[in-house]
Amino acid sequence: MSKRKLTLFLLGAVSFTSFGNSQDYVPDRCELIPLPGHQVAFQINGIEKTRWHFGDEYPRPFFYPFNGPSGVSLTRMGHPGAQNHDHHRSVWFAHHDIGGVDFWSDNTDGRVRQKMWYSYRDGDEECVMASLTGWYDGAGKELMEQDIVAALRPREGGEHELEIQITMRPPAKTEAVELGRTNFGFLAVRVSKTLSHHFGGGDLTSSEGRKGEDANFEKRARWMDYSGPVVVGTGPDRKVVTEGITYFDHPDNPRYPTHWHVRADGWMGAAFCFAEGHTITRENPLVLRYLLHAHAGDYDPGNAAAVAEAFAIRPGFEVGKSERRHRQYDVWRIGSEPVAEDEEEK
Repeated sequence: MSKRKLTLFLLGAVSFTSFGNSQDYVPDRCELIPLPGHQVAFQINGIEKTRWHFGDEYPRPFFYPFNGPSGVSLTRMGHPGAQNHDHHRSVWFAHHDIGGVDFWSDNTDGRVRQKMWYSYRDGDEECVMASLTGWYDGAGKELMEQDIVAALRPREGGEHELEIQITMRPPAKTEAVELGRTNFGFLAVRVSKTLSHHFGGGDLTSSEGRKGEDANFEKRARWMDYSGPVVVGTGPDRKVVTEGITYFDHPDNPRYPTHWHVRADGWMGAAFCFAEGHTITRENPLVLRYLLHAHAGDYDPGNAAAVAEAFAIRPGFEVGKSERRHRQYDVWRIGSEPVAEDEEEK
């Protein structure tokens, strides 16, 4: 065999071997895809379920879209009929009174900024994003530090859960954070126009079986659900299906079950400081866990109870320095150990 033919043969063998190895690769079912423009896509089997936006062009980070099983977003940007509610950005974190500063509306100097991401972890059961945000007043002084852990978990029939854990603590050289009494904060959800009761054809139902704004406004409940019509398809294939979001409070949260700030115009929020304010210290950071279930069909109280039970017994998250190569931080469930280096290499 000539030297040239031998070279071509060896190159072909290398290419074939590389191709064979790529075919052995098994992708994770749940993946996080960092994107340009300060965004992170949350995907299941390559299908986007939600997206994290943390660019400085917005007063605070948020998730949008929040897609139902049909692939249509169950949330929206802003209020359908009130321009002064543009701060309602789908699924977001905010609070009306932190150290006397308003972090709720857009007519304020208060800003929430992502300082860094700790970890993006893909997997078959869930993908998990952990990030660090700072809450700043108009002069640029940091009033509060917040860890955010968001886990996307698949369910049958194209449904999914977005599990959220937030940890609030004083920033460096600060001893305490004062949260004022308010209906507004921390996790808020603005549902789509069609899902809302007033603008669409949806219904608001609590874990206690109460229906509508009047029955649920400022009442305690273990969870709240907004379900209604969702328009899918285009042209002659356009049709209406029923989907919804169930928003769960975790039983380990302080003041469980929470009071709810809900409206027929299409929003729901767990009001942690509804009855009184709260002081956060370094020794006692505030940890809150919530879950958003995007479901097919109308609200099913039995199914919601099963989701709540599973959420209640599932451990929360820890974030810490990583001992693995090429990683600075890891995120893992409490009670389980971070993936070891030798296990990762198997």
